[in-house]
Amino acid sequence: MALIDLKAVCKRYEAQTILDNADFAVESGERVAIVGKNGGGKTTLIKIALGRLEPDDGVRIAQNDITIDALDQDPILDGNLTVKETIENSLAHIASLKAEYARLTSELELRPNDKTLINNLSAIGERIDFFGGWNLSDRVDRILTEFNLKAFEKSRIFTLSGGEKRRVALGALLLKKPNILALDEPTNHLDVYMVRFLEELLLESKSALIVISHDRYFIEQIATRTIEIENGRLRSFNGGYNLYLEQKAAMLESMIKSHETLVKLLRAEQEWLNRGVKARLKRNIGRVERIKQMKEDAKQNPSIIHKIKLELEREQKTFNQEKSVNKKKALFELNDVSIGIGDKILVNNISARILQQDKIAIVGRNGSGKTTLLLTLQGIQKPLGGAIETLTDNIGYFDQDRAALDDNKNLLETFCPNGGDHIVVRGRNMHVFGYMKSWLFPKEFLDKKIGSLSGGEKNRVALALLFSKKYDCLILDEPTNDLDIPTINILEEYLQSYQGALIFVSHDRYFVDKVAKKIWILKENNTLTESLESYSEYLDYEAYCAQIDQIEKNREREPVAVKAKKRQNKLSYKDQRLYETLPAEIDELEDAIKRLNEIMTSGVCQQNDLVKMHIERETLKKTLDEKVDIYLQIDERKNDYAF
Repeated sequence: MALIDLKAVCKRYEAQTILDNADFAVESGERVAIVGKNGGGKTTLIKIALGRLEPDDGVRIAQNDITIDALDQDPILDGNLTVKETIENSLAHIASLKAEYARLTSELELRPNDKTLINNLSAIGERIDFFGGWNLSDRVDRILTEFNLKAFEKSRIFTLSGGEKRRVALGALLLKKPNILALDEPTNHLDVYMVRFLEELLLESKSALIVISHDRYFIEQIATRTIEIENGRLRSFNGGYNLYLEQKAAMLESMIKSHETLVKLLRAEQEWLNRGVKARLKRNIGRVERIKQMKEDAKQNPSIIHKIKLELEREQKTFNQEKSVNKKKALFELNDVSIGIGDKILVNNISARILQQDKIAIVGRNGSGKTTLLLTLQGIQKPLGGAIETLTDNIGYFDQDRAALDDNKNLLETFCPNGGDHIVVRGRNMHVFGYMKSWLFPKEFLDKKIGSLSGGEKNRVALALLFSKKYDCLILDEPTNDLDIPTINILEEYLQSYQGALIFVSHDRYFVDKVAKKIWILKENNTLTESLESYSEYLDYEAYCAQIDQIEKNREREPVAVKAKKRQNKLSYKDQRLYETLPAEIDELEDAIKRLNEIMTSGVCQQNDLVKMHIERETLKKTLDEKVDIYLQIDERKNDYAF
């Protein structure tokens, strides 16, 4: 039985239908990601599922005694409490369990044979185990450390920034372990290392998860199912983001084939209708009505197919970059530049050259100096040392505060400050509505004041305004914040085809991988490292190096007697046989996975077959990982003995 089950749910706001006859259920242990356009109903669906909002129609069924907690975009916290108090107060139920356990333990000393007491004590112990309550202080300390809150643990909540408050609220929720955890854009204000820690906790957790996120790597990592909301309707896809794209592509192929069949059938029916029309109308009204419905479907299908196809192309297509005669032109020269805030140095001795077609992502932990570097490049902030030679003054800047927008102006006034209703974009004279439509704005938004728009809508306007002008260099600070995935795809399309220099800060790994050709990593030792590999490859390599360092540290701490014992022992007969046979088994598994990949990407599979093959592939991958781990463990022991 599902923990929560919504049946035929409808929700309308004025004339707009947000949810239309939607069915949605969450099973125990499931991790469901919800995707779709901003304003499309994602948050509304979660609120109805959690019982915070009543649907206009339909029913909500929830199991008795389930616990539900949610991270809102603007969490409400007691401003007078400290950070540590806030997190500890959220765990009062665990403290209560431990107090009851201590009380029952004392009673058991007086009545050691009381079976009821023993059973109660065992049940409470299991609950404390479930919450990890025995080492709760260690877990609180880890949350504070990994979410970069350790330095603020004694600070009052009212002194924190919005991002710091969200991290406090998120940390408290993760420790509470409810039956259902709902997270609305949890990766906002987290750097990539915090996101990886969050992924680790969610994958370890037994809580069912409902999450709204535009971070596609995050969705891929944690989701067991992806729900897409479009025009009030829900579509369910098994797995994370990559499988969602595969299944959607298969669905598109099926829709195209169905439409072609419908058109052929419609032509045949039309011929029937044209022969003896009057007589046939009287004898078979139902068939005529069916033909009318087929005509309506045939009209609608191409636009639906085109829309889905365009979304997929935006996601999957790699744009060919045009060559420029000025490709080698330098725009910035940095000579031993040091940056910081006040007298505090954040990054030391940066020497680099930024060329006209460079696409550079600046990454690093929160507080490492990313935004400071962007401001220093523009001359808004002075370097603490060294010199920057700026060879262009034609720079477009997107900041997190959207300073280029005036809340008192509407869209038309924003894009045409001197009157009229046309703008020139990339050499094309366009009507403002035509351009804004490409950024997913309906016509009725032209008269809306900027101040009345949501944060995501303001970001779309600011980006559209930026791309309506011609710049030698674009500098973007967290451009994907508050954007939905369809808008991020549009942004990626613009940036991939942009011919100037691009320098941007983002924690969205998927976005960085798709757009950046080079990454600048701001390290904890106040240095800048440049890498030409993708961001996800760099992070994997960094994690691998950290694991190797930890293994070496563990080996150094290992007692000499243990090492000596290892040298004296030999591999068992079973281990020796595994060491000899595993390589062939590993090769066979790798070949099987390769064959499945080739079939799945051939384009001949139906959606159901894709799902089955994906499940089979994941099973094979898991088996492969297990066998490789066993082989490496035996190989390590073998080397120890040889040593």
